[in-house]
Amino acid sequence: MSEERTSLLEFPCDFPLKIMGARTDDFAQTIVTVVLSHAPDFDPATLEMRPSKAGNYLALTCTIRAVSQVQLDNLYRELSSHPMVKVVL
Repeated sequence: MSEERTSLLEFPCDFPLKIMGARTDDFAQTIVTVVLSHAPDFDPATLEMRPSKAGNYLALTCTIRAVSQVQLDNLYRELSSHPMVKVVL
């Protein structure tokens, strides 16, 4: 039996990440910088932003071209541990 974790995804693939955090001036730019460090071909122009109903939070959707499960795991780990980030889906 293989020790490698199998993935339901076939790579490369387009993979949307939803990142939510407090609505601050530098939240989106900070998140784009983190995403680019793991997915250098991410185009920041494709970033989708949606403020919460009360306007206190900002939801970002970054669709990256994922090349491996390791890449996704590392990106998810860095985003979810970032102090500005509340939730990563």
